[in-house]
Amino acid sequence: MSEKIFFHYLLGGIISLITITNPLSKIPLFVTLTAQASEDERKALARKACSYAFLIMAISLFAGALILEFFGISYGALRVAGGITVSVVGFRMLFGNQASYTSSNGEHKNVAFFPLALPSISGPGVIAVVIGISTEIAELKRFSDKALAYSGTVLGILLTCVAVWLTLRSARLVQQGIGAEGMEAMSRMMGFLLICVGVQFIGSGIHTFVHSF
Repeated sequence: MSEKIFFHYLLGGIISLITITNPLSKIPLFVTLTAQASEDERKALARKACSYAFLIMAISLFAGALILEFFGISYGALRVAGGITVSVVGFRMLFGNQASYTSSNGEHKNVAFFPLALPSISGPGVIAVVIGISTEIAELKRFSDKALAYSGTVLGILLTCVAVWLTLRSARLVQQGIGAEGMEAMSRMMGFLLICVGVQFIGSGIHTFVHSF
C-alpha cells in the first residue's frame, strides 16, 4: 500500500508536469535568448533556469495548503480553478493560440529566472497543478502516507526539471532535428493531454465539493 502511494504520486506528478511544462515548447524562447551566448553560457543558463523552476514548484507544493488556508480557499475550489486554468492552457496549445514570451535584445538581467523559469517553465498552470497535488496529499490520513506522497511528488518535480534541462541543453539540435512542423504536432498532442489533466482536476474538485456538504 505504501509503495502504491509513492508511485501513484511519482507517476502522476511526472505525467502532469511533463505534459504542462512541454519541454519542447521552451526551445524557441531559449534559442532566442541565447543566440549570442557561448556553449558554456547556454549550459549554465539552462541549469539555473531549471534550478529556479524546481524551487518554485517545491515551494508551491509545501506552502500551497498554507496559502489556501490563509485565504480561506477550499481544496475543491482550488482543484476546479486549477483544472480550468490547465484546460485553457491546453486548449491554446491544441488550437495554436499560445502566449509567447520574447525578448527583443536579450537584455534581461537574469533571463534564467525571468522569463525562462517563470513564467515559461513554471507558469500559472504548473503552479496550479502542484498546489492541486498538495491539496490531495493534505487529505491523506496517515503521516507516513503524506511523507511518501510528498517524496514521490518531489521526485516527480525533480525528474521533470531534469527533462526540461536536457531539452534546453540540446535545444539547437532538437530544433534542427524535429523541425517546425514536428514541434507544432508535439505541442498540439501535449495540449490535448493537458485538457484531459484539467478535466480530471475539475472532476476531483467537484467530488470534493459534493462530499464537503
